Amino acid sequence: MDSMIDQNTINLNQAVDQAVAHHGRDSEAVIPILQELQKQFRYLPEDALRRVCEITDITPADLTGVSTFFDQFRHRPVGRHMISVCHGTACHVKGADRITEAIQRHLGLDDDNDTDVDACFTLQKVACLGCCTLAPAVQIDDVTYGHMLPERTPRMLMDFLELKKQNPSTPVNKSSLHNGGSAGELRISLGSCCVARGSGKILEALEEVMLRYGIQANVKPVGCVGMCHQTPLLEVIPPEGDAHFYARVLPEDAEAILLNHFKPQSYFKKLQGSISRTLNFLLTGESQHPISQRMIHLQDEPVAAFLHKQQHIATAYSGQLDPTDLDEYRSHDGFTALEQAIQSSTPEEIIARITASGLRGRGGAGYLTGLKWSKVQQTAEQTRYVICNGDEGDPGAFMDRMLMESYPYRVIEGMIIAAYAVGAQQGYFYIRAEYPLAVSRIKQALKQCREHGLLGERILGSAFNFDLEIKEGAGAFVCGEESALIASIEGQRGMPRLRPPYPAECGLREKPTLVNNVETCTLIPAILRDGQETFLSLGTKSSAGTKVFSLAGKVVRGGLIEVPMGISLRELVEEIGGGVREGRRFKAIQVGGPSGGCIPAEQTDVPIDYESLSSHGAIMGSGGLVVLDDEDCMVDMARYFLEFTREQSCGKCTFCRVGSLRMLDILEKLCEGKASRGDLEKLESLAGLVQQGSLCGLGKTAPNPVLTTLRHFRSEYEAHLEGRCPAGRCRSLITYSITSECVGCTLCAQNCPTQAIAVKPYERQVIDVDRCVRCGACLNVCPVQAVRKE
Repeated sequence: MDSMIDQNTINLNQAVDQAVAHHGRDSEAVIPILQELQKQFRYLPEDALRRVCEITDITPADLTGVSTFFDQFRHRPVGRHMISVCHGTACHVKGADRITEAIQRHLGLDDDNDTDVDACFTLQKVACLGCCTLAPAVQIDDVTYGHMLPERTPRMLMDFLELKKQNPSTPVNKSSLHNGGSAGELRISLGSCCVARGSGKILEALEEVMLRYGIQANVKPVGCVGMCHQTPLLEVIPPEGDAHFYARVLPEDAEAILLNHFKPQSYFKKLQGSISRTLNFLLTGESQHPISQRMIHLQDEPVAAFLHKQQHIATAYSGQLDPTDLDEYRSHDGFTALEQAIQSSTPEEIIARITASGLRGRGGAGYLTGLKWSKVQQTAEQTRYVICNGDEGDPGAFMDRMLMESYPYRVIEGMIIAAYAVGAQQGYFYIRAEYPLAVSRIKQALKQCREHGLLGERILGSAFNFDLEIKEGAGAFVCGEESALIASIEGQRGMPRLRPPYPAECGLREKPTLVNNVETCTLIPAILRDGQETFLSLGTKSSAGTKVFSLAGKVVRGGLIEVPMGISLRELVEEIGGGVREGRRFKAIQVGGPSGGCIPAEQTDVPIDYESLSSHGAIMGSGGLVVLDDEDCMVDMARYFLEFTREQSCGKCTFCRVGSLRMLDILEKLCEGKASRGDLEKLESLAGLVQQGSLCGLGKTAPNPVLTTLRHFRSEYEAHLEGRCPAGRCRSLITYSITSECVGCTLCAQNCPTQAIAVKPYERQVIDVDRCVRCGACLNVCPVQAVRKE
């Protein structure tokens, strides 16, 4: 036993020593070291933390302070598999809390115990998985399940365990599938959302069919297609003729789609295909696979409505480029803007052109990008840094993730141009650790850029030296704020600093630092290449160009869209997004995440620009749009956002730390029907104090969802004072019952997680209200709509 303990200690010490050797011994190495240790042990053993302090300059106080501040780090063992339930905005409005409770019940967990007795699963809530169009989404290790329902929980866990038991598939000879020339091409997106919806399985099915029939074609992974509501989306470009699009493809569709456009190589292969089609006819009575139901056309009204008002700059060549193919990016004018900048422009000229374009930062308050660059460039200090803020902590937003996954070279080109303009020689990508594919693709793209003289010393043969590296965030929404982000890179708790001085004057390592959002960096190459006049011609006088939005929630056609500034919210929701599903009423749209506001449907003719949104109590933010319908309670939405910002508050200032908690107490009483007269006035008063007294943007904007819902939906607050929830969302204020339309099928009883419905075949079922947890499972499965929610 002693020898086993000694060996465990040796292994632990070796792991720590390797992490320290890799990342360094000073304070900036704190987060990378903790991340590497957690990756190896799946939590942070106390002995490992002690060893870190013994062999580095990192103090126990600093190590403990950082490891307890960031959500990513765990201090107790976990099960063999991690279940992450997304509680982002889109997932919340579609029932994420009920999914979490269903998993807890099935695994026998509670608030104090997050791991089951067999140590198989550990459950955690995450702020956002960035799969908003799959809401509600659950991720088990690296497998994502979308559109979950509470009653599907047992099946989901069984499916995952079965998946882990399966032997890995036989590797495919990729070289035989990429033939060039006129072989034709198959384009399929392998972005995070698309893989979660099954595009990886589609790819495997396509490759298997191609090998079986000897079909020659180029299989090309592409970036985000934008039409997330239609994925998995497959574009088939045959050797001759026009391209064809197939939406919501299933693996079993692969054979029919390929044989419809490509000829097998040999007579034997043709015969094999003929036999397959004959068997299909004998078994199903269908002369051919009904692939026509999968085919969509760009001229189709729903597709055209989604696409025709969009203007692609940041998302140019959407669904066409292989994200990691540098040659392909360069063949589409990639890095020509960088070449022009370095070879024929001075830094001052570049800054002047960016300023003249009217580009405002595509995140936060929308400060003019050129002026921000100028402040950094004009400082006397010679050591300067640039940082790309890819933290994207807003629940309900996934624009930056998709841009990094789909256009890594475009983001990098913008970063290099910014560095040349402001005189920086070192830069950083700060990316959410929850975005592993974005990290991987940026890392791969950086490697390619170094190998081709686009990063490092003497870029493109010039005297300009610059390099980039990645810093992964550790799970803190507040690190979207510039000074908190910088503190995180420096190995400190992500706590905002009092400003001035601003990062442009005193930022990373007390040097001038330029911090730009991912989308801002992505737009830079096009502005310089095509001219600032082209960018200025789009949008409005005060808000030029385009903006990328993630459209999610209760909307029919969700996805990633890029539209000119000035378009109205109503056009986004009802024309591009197709409105809400039939039978429901468009109620409001949440703009700008937890720092934004809820704008009612009646006022969505407001144009999308910084000033107009601000006048309605909202902000542009990073660009997350979550559509709400008449089943969403605005008091619950205010409670949800305030709970999020309270949890994410760094705690540095009293107004944010204490004021938000007091506001949340009132909102929780309202949702439980326990509030009293005068609470609404108290809520408004507290909101004003928190806005005025908070140090950073998180605290100052935290009351926005509360104030906008109070302004536009005060009648709902008044109803909650009376113990009513008009939307039927707040569970303390609703009840379920079964009407006389019940046919006694017992589906409700079979799916009730708490046995609140006794199984009585062919009789009217009855709900025991004392055992009912109001999960809605009975309502979801009833085939005759005999369950009533009141």
